[in-house]
Amino acid sequence: MKKSRIVILVILAIITSALLLLPNYAIRALWYQLPGIEDYQIFHNNTIAAGEYEAWETADNYNKQTITETNYDRIMSYDPVAFLVVQNEEILYEEYWDGYDENSLSNSFSMAKSIVSLLIGAALDEGLIKSLDQKVGDFIPSFKDGDKSKISIRHLLTMSAGTNWNESYSSLFSPTTESYYGTDLEGMVNNLMAVKEPGKQYYYASIETEVLAMVVQSATGKSISEYTSEKYWQWMGAEHDALWCLDKENGIEKAYCCFNSNVRDFARWGQLILNKGKWNGKQLVSEAYISEATAPATYLLDEDGEPLTFYGFQWWIIDYKGYQIPYMRGILGQYVFVIKEKNAVVVRLGHERSDELIGPNRKDIFVYLDAAFEILK
Repeated sequence: MKKSRIVILVILAIITSALLLLPNYAIRALWYQLPGIEDYQIFHNNTIAAGEYEAWETADNYNKQTITETNYDRIMSYDPVAFLVVQNEEILYEEYWDGYDENSLSNSFSMAKSIVSLLIGAALDEGLIKSLDQKVGDFIPSFKDGDKSKISIRHLLTMSAGTNWNESYSSLFSPTTESYYGTDLEGMVNNLMAVKEPGKQYYYASIETEVLAMVVQSATGKSISEYTSEKYWQWMGAEHDALWCLDKENGIEKAYCCFNSNVRDFARWGQLILNKGKWNGKQLVSEAYISEATAPATYLLDEDGEPLTFYGFQWWIIDYKGYQIPYMRGILGQYVFVIKEKNAVVVRLGHERSDELIGPNRKDIFVYLDAAFEILK
């Protein structure tokens, strides 16, 4: 009995020693396991203050549409929490699961990238950024010298900056894991290296959105949470304040992810695109910027060496059923689709997405679009 006790103590001592040698972000990742849509509860947050609430109108035929059983079953297979369709600025259809409702907060994950793009547009309109071809080194000292000095804001917007970032989600020690659970995003940005000529090839790199956020902060003298509230959230009629997760207390926003809001307020970003940057007669961001941001940057090559047809300025674009649809996209199946020809916005929030890619798009995307087209008949 004594011997087995000693063995157990030795094993525990080895495990404890091993854990003590791990970096803090890896210990946090082990503790919390996989990211979830309620992770705002485990991070420090900045508040994005809302302004005067402007309720969505409800369509006369609200929730009277039906989704085919096949499509509904497919929707359910990805563990949804919310599905919303807005047409002509009226809620046409909405449904909730897993205890969520129209007020429940969800992490945006990478949908936040599209919001950061709109912040760049606002700063450009104000003249705080001279042009999209302005060099990042004008705003961030660590980009002033060497190959990094060639990187422009446009390169970051189109994910073509040529940095050495590794967008890996499966490793405990990947920079993606460190950026999510770590406490020094600014340090990670400053330690980036330029390894390819910028402005040639698209390569998805979340850290490049973080660099954009630091550009916005430097250009405006405000946190991106403050600037989002000032330029957008207070004008867009949001019902609730939003939250943006920070890397540490009084730190900087996890700009590449982690804007937390509810399904109806997320839809306002899509409506802003439909409105060509205008809200209630006020131009929040120029129509020209919206047009370029939501169109594919075909002057770049994708990872297969083909012209880039599916990505703009931190906005995805899908061609489906004769429609070119810009959309926001998050890692657990967070989506805001903008169907211009239908004057419609579709939002899906949930816990899972498909692991299967069809071209650059996740397979589940087609499920939500098919369901939306059934509703929008």
